[in-house]
This record gives sequence, structure tokens and C-alpha cells, in this order.
Amino acid sequence: MPRKGSTEQDMLQVVNGVGESGILQSELWKRLNADSREGSRAVLRLEKKGLIERKRELHGGRWTFKVLSKRKLSRIDSIANVPCAFCEEESKCGQSAIVMPSKCVKLTMWLEGILQPPAQQSPAIQPTGA
Repeated sequence: MPRKGSTEQDMLQVVNGVGESGILQSELWKRLNADSREGSRAVLRLEKKGLIERKRELHGGRWTFKVLSKRKLSRIDSIANVPCAFCEEESKCGQSAIVMPSKCVKLTMWLEGILQPPAQQSPAIQPTGA
């Protein structure tokens, strides 16, 4: 007898594995060898927990749902240019230290550059090739 909750865990693993494009729920059920009743219930439970979302989509002339992960995976290139990695003040930095991340000008400028679309970034905070 399968363990309780295995469908939800397996489903979440598949949805997270397909990436940002998501997966049609019928394809998801096929991959998990689940029937539509079992699959629908598991999807609804995961959606209620805030782990996935469903988007209505027209596919092959029929309305269905695409299942997407709400968890966004981090990528190394998202932090590759963080100033903390090469900061000369790093040894003195911490929440209750002499230098604090919450008051660091370099870190603040870098974060603002990340949050702004590239067209709005000022040349002073654009990453350099060095």
C-alpha cells in the first residue's frame, strides 16, 4: 500500500522539476500514474497550501489547467556580482557588528540595480566585466 501523501509529494517534485513553463494537469497525472480524481484532489490540496498555482489554458481546443510551481529556484547568476563577496569590510560585517548589511551603501546600490529593469539602471551600478 502506498504511503499517505505520496501523490502530493511526487506531484510537487514533478511540478518543480518542469520549471517555469509548468505542466498540463492531464500530463501530470499521466507521469504519476494517477487517475483524474486522485490527481485533482492532490492539486487542490497543494494549491490550498500555496505551493502551486493553476492557470486555465486552451489546449487542443479544450479548456484545461496548467500547473505551475510557486517556488522559484535560485540561480547562481542572480548573486554572482554581490559586492559582499569581495568586500574589504566583510570580516567586520554582521547584524550587531561595526558594519551592518542593513546600512551598507554598496549592498543597497547592488540590490536597487537588481530590482530595476535594465533600461532604468544607472551606469554607476551596472556590473562591469572586471
